[in-house]
Amino acid sequence: MFDVFKRPAARLEVPRLKPRRTPDASLRVNLAELTPEPVSYLGQAAYIQLAAFEALARALMLAPSVGAKEALGPASGSALEKHQRLVVELRKLVDDPAVIMASFAPAIDEYAAVIRGADWYESLASVYLTAGILDDFFILLSAGIDGDAGQKAARIIEADSGRHVIETLLADAIAEDATMGSRLALWGRRLVGDTLLLARSAIHHSGNVRTDEQRIEPVFTELIAKHSRRMDGLGLTA
Repeated sequence: MFDVFKRPAARLEVPRLKPRRTPDASLRVNLAELTPEPVSYLGQAAYIQLAAFEALARALMLAPSVGAKEALGPASGSALEKHQRLVVELRKLVDDPAVIMASFAPAIDEYAAVIRGADWYESLASVYLTAGILDDFFILLSAGIDGDAGQKAARIIEADSGRHVIETLLADAIAEDATMGSRLALWGRRLVGDTLLLARSAIHHSGNVRTDEQRIEPVFTELIAKHSRRMDGLGLTA
């Protein structure tokens, strides 16, 4: 039963970027120019939320206590609701949203397997930390969608997914086990590279590699800064 947490042997690491400046509104403008067309954006965002729901449902099933199961129930429901609301927006543009999401499923499923973690605690930390990075990213990316569709998507994605519940469960586990903090700190750092690779796959590249990198780097710097604050909130070293 616990084989679902078996960690793949191979891992692609991406160097972490160090913050160079305080993020500002210009980051949204820069990234907006690299936003994919709405169908691709919504399809990938919706499937990522579905993957988050699956991860939370798995964590709920394997939770070490009834209290943890009870706490995670509403969180998994919130993630599923975000997926469903994004699908509603996607259905306004295409007849069959599942066809669009299917094109992103293999890469996202592979990513989900890589970040699954070796046990329940690493799995829960993955859900909390990677969903935070990806939600931040897709909110920034929504700025490039014309009309109110981007604003709707951003509101859906930024809706509460029970993050505070997951944070409390992790904080309690860290407080109870002296070795848990160092282990999850290492795991949290390892998640960044794979998650930024998934985020990068959503960007519409202009063909000018140098210009694209200049626009992407400060955005990723902002994402890493927010990730570090989430780690700090758990008492972990980013």
